[in-house]
Amino acid sequence: MQVVVDSLLTNYTRSGSGKTVVVLHGWGDNIAGIAPFLKELSAKYDVVAMDVPGFGGTQAPATSWGLDDYAHFLQSFLTKLNIKPYVIIGHSNGGAIAIRALAHGLKTNKLVLLASAGVRGDNKRSVAVSKVITKVGKVLAKPLPKKTQRRLRSSVYSTLGSDMLVAEHMQETFKRIVADDVREDARTISQPTLLIYGQNDTSTPIQIGMTLQAAIATSKLEIIPDVGHMLPTDATDTITKMIMEFVG
Repeated sequence: MQVVVDSLLTNYTRSGSGKTVVVLHGWGDNIAGIAPFLKELSAKYDVVAMDVPGFGGTQAPATSWGLDDYAHFLQSFLTKLNIKPYVIIGHSNGGAIAIRALAHGLKTNKLVLLASAGVRGDNKRSVAVSKVITKVGKVLAKPLPKKTQRRLRSSVYSTLGSDMLVAEHMQETFKRIVADDVREDARTISQPTLLIYGQNDTSTPIQIGMTLQAAIATSKLEIIPDVGHMLPTDATDTITKMIMEFVG
């Protein structure tokens, strides 16, 4: 299904019945990528999921966006469709968006954060260095053939542990998002919150989950052994069971 939200053609799905669950996918993903997870949830709940702007079937913003923009867009989407979520589930960057949206007044009864991002550490210097290295990499690559340019950029971004190349058209947005920390936002959350992280996650390590648990007084942290970052696809049954027990 599609709807125009804040001038952007937005792709979304809705299935099932019961308490309304809103799901936000992670960076570089889309609702098609987490379809099995959505299907399992819809066996018990009214499940709404959208492709966030710039991914899947939703138009990309005309300018670079930060977490504030995505949080505002989420609120506009829910208002447009008159959706009042009982639970919001955010994976990775979707979790960071959910945290910022709740801090800005979005209402929900419960929150589930799956390998949520948003804790950037005390690394402002690292972010600045990352931007410099990226610019240097582009300058060095400029006289080279396109294939060589891409290979060099990939090497630079891999060294930085960056997902930037997952969506090259969203590079400036990516830079803004990874420089934004949500810990202060997390401290304002009063809803019961379930945090689930994979023991082997290198993208959002369990230390991030521990930091968010400490920030959210009403939270509980679950660690899934032998699983990495992609919880909706690599631990579908396990996280669905946890969520259903949490939601009720």
